[in-house]
Amino acid sequence: MPPFMTIDRRTMLAGMAGALAASIAPGTLRRAVAAEGEFKIGLLIPLSGPAALFGPSNQGCAELAADEANAAGGVLGRKIKLIPTDAGAAPAEVAKSVVRLMLEEKVDLVIGSHDSAVRQAVEATVKGKVPYIYTPVYEGGDCTANLYCLGETPPQQIKPSIEFMMKEKGAKSFYLIGNDYVWARNSNEASKSYIAAGGGTIAGEEYVPLGAPNRFEEIVTRIKGAKPDVVLITVIGADNVNFNRAFASFGLDKDITRLAFLLEENTLQGIGAESSGNLYSCMAYFANVGSEANQKFKAAMKAKFGDKVPQLSTLGADAYAGVHCAKALVDKAGSTEAAAVAAASQGLTFATAGGPATMTGRHVDKDMYLAMCRGTEFEVVKTFEKVASGQSCPV
Repeated sequence: MPPFMTIDRRTMLAGMAGALAASIAPGTLRRAVAAEGEFKIGLLIPLSGPAALFGPSNQGCAELAADEANAAGGVLGRKIKLIPTDAGAAPAEVAKSVVRLMLEEKVDLVIGSHDSAVRQAVEATVKGKVPYIYTPVYEGGDCTANLYCLGETPPQQIKPSIEFMMKEKGAKSFYLIGNDYVWARNSNEASKSYIAAGGGTIAGEEYVPLGAPNRFEEIVTRIKGAKPDVVLITVIGADNVNFNRAFASFGLDKDITRLAFLLEENTLQGIGAESSGNLYSCMAYFANVGSEANQKFKAAMKAKFGDKVPQLSTLGADAYAGVHCAKALVDKAGSTEAAAVAAASQGLTFATAGGPATMTGRHVDKDMYLAMCRGTEFEVVKTFEKVASGQSCPV
């Protein structure tokens, strides 16, 4: 646990996960791989809670990747079976679901697109017994055994975008607003270091519970009084929608720039064109990026789902990458044995919605896009090419 992290209910539940697993099934959380049959993947995605708006895209994109992987021979010749499981509940509840996946479903591997508090609970439950591929943007710094991280890290996402704001827009003062859990707090610690390095100042810093009835008027009033140049946003899902609507309702979007670190297409639709002025996002994927790989990915999603295709975004595209990473990783390793998988991860290349990605140190270097909101669309204003993850976990 980082020294700057507060002890809230979600963090406490995450810390209980290991004890929960032991009490349910002491000594039984062994890897159990069928010699034949399906290759089972526990797909942990938010189907409830404040991040539930990401769930349909997560599931749809993962299903497309499974179809593609199965058409290419599956994993070690075994057909992939996805087992979607709700990761939108409290960490301890998700940990119970993971125990079931391991003991009853005997999953070969876990893929997670969910918040970092849940990730910590899953790690405490899995204990490295099966490979765990964590796919979304995260705070970095996690080298848990048998964990493979695909998402954006602070050196990739936060550092270049803050530097852009300071150099290109002359920003000097920043106000930080986040949800009260590990990703937001750790990310903001990184933000403060980058701001200080550029000679900037912190005008304020606040955190709100995940999914609480956050109306944000009092916080927006304090931001108005502080008059920062930029507000850095690390609230997620419905909280992100509500904060940005409240911010614009006070008219602050006219004079204060907002930079969000988990703002994608689903959330922007919820915020609405009337509340998205002077709002930026920095991610490794936007649905309207014009690369050949992304056009192929979108066409494949359209062909599979037709008019019911879910809204594409980085949270969805990450699950697609996770399934392809799982196939490439286990095929290269020749098994799901931890040491073999770790060794196979170094230099591993696998498909993503944006094109091939390569893993080093159990993380992925990638291109990053800084986009400005134009109504309910993203317009990329700056591309940061081949940005290093800044992480190096042993293999």
